[in-house]
Amino acid sequence: MQDQQRQQKMAQQDEAIRQTLSHVKNKILILSGKGGVGKSTVAVNLAVAFANQGFKVGLMDVDLHGPSVPRLLGLNELRASYDGERIIPVKYSENLDVVSIENLLEVSDNAVIWRGPLKIGAIRQFLADVRWGDLDYLIIDSPPGTGDEPLTVAQTITGVRGVVVTTPQELSLADVRKSINFCRAVNLPVLGVIENMSGYVCPECGHRADLFRSGGGERMAGQMGVPFLGRIPIEPEMVVAGDTGQPYLAGGIESPAAEAFTEIVKVISGIADAEPEKVAASLAAVPKTDSAPAPAAATDGGQVIAIPTAQGKLCAHFGHCEQFALVQVTDGRIAGKTMSEPPPHEPGVLPSWLKEQGANMIIAGGMGSRAQGFFTEYGIQVVVGAPSLTPEEIVALYLAGELEAGENICDH
Repeated sequence: MQDQQRQQKMAQQDEAIRQTLSHVKNKILILSGKGGVGKSTVAVNLAVAFANQGFKVGLMDVDLHGPSVPRLLGLNELRASYDGERIIPVKYSENLDVVSIENLLEVSDNAVIWRGPLKIGAIRQFLADVRWGDLDYLIIDSPPGTGDEPLTVAQTITGVRGVVVTTPQELSLADVRKSINFCRAVNLPVLGVIENMSGYVCPECGHRADLFRSGGGERMAGQMGVPFLGRIPIEPEMVVAGDTGQPYLAGGIESPAAEAFTEIVKVISGIADAEPEKVAASLAAVPKTDSAPAPAAATDGGQVIAIPTAQGKLCAHFGHCEQFALVQVTDGRIAGKTMSEPPPHEPGVLPSWLKEQGANMIIAGGMGSRAQGFFTEYGIQVVVGAPSLTPEEIVALYLAGELEAGENICDH
């Protein structure tokens, strides 16, 4: 009997969610594989930017353990109301309504100590029990990573699409690749990548300085085959705005960061200079960046095997090699070889560079687990413990099934 009642309640909630979503034209999930990249700040300012364009926007904060949205909007002391049937979102402006767990707690600083089922239930309630009304955009801010919250959104909200936020550092980019792969695994289309904290523009002279490695977000987006939406530079005023609960874009500020947000919104919505009521019929029109070159295996059914070399033989430490031998294999035979000098060795650089060269396998003497993870994320198979032979000898042994890999001499 209890199971039957539970199923009936679930069916009623499913219908309420369906009804809610039928009034929402576009649903966008803001996510990132790593914390500290400014994901919530981006979500809030994108929502404000959409509202500034005249769109009706809902902002749903599903970061249940560390909600930031209410504080960024100066709404953390307000409580959502109830009209007798549904929860009424907290209103930030005429065009922007907000729901967050913080606005539903009696005391905003109370900790939410929930496991998966409770978190899933809360997110479903945000959709079923909140009176959102007609929306042009529902922006959903999720916590970092690929846990219960983004998975629940992907499985519950039909038609939702992802916007992935990163910073230029390779440590962030590595986690963002996981976010993109997560989206693909759960059939959640990716609208594109936004690179936050992308350089600093001097307010006095306008000079731009890249504080981190330049262009990492766009390069990663191209390699992963997803659109690159734009760069948002670092501006100290944005931090002050968030701390004081005044969204950066709320005050009509003219700055490189404000312009970047506005341009990203135009790209996403597809409206450019059109009237606000002309909502984009589809977000699929977002322009894509050029993808990284496809590996040879994608076109001829073969492989491109990368082997680090020094003095013509395999180099024990791949990061300190003189050159990489790129051995082309077709129909189980060596079809050719090219030698390329690698870029300076930094974490994550060589996997990206070898992917651009078309490699889909690397055979090395030693490689740390972190480096192996980078190669795997780029779709490059890793074989370690190979002997110090010429590239041709190593590949010939591999193709014959006679390559005896020894101990991985790298343990970091």
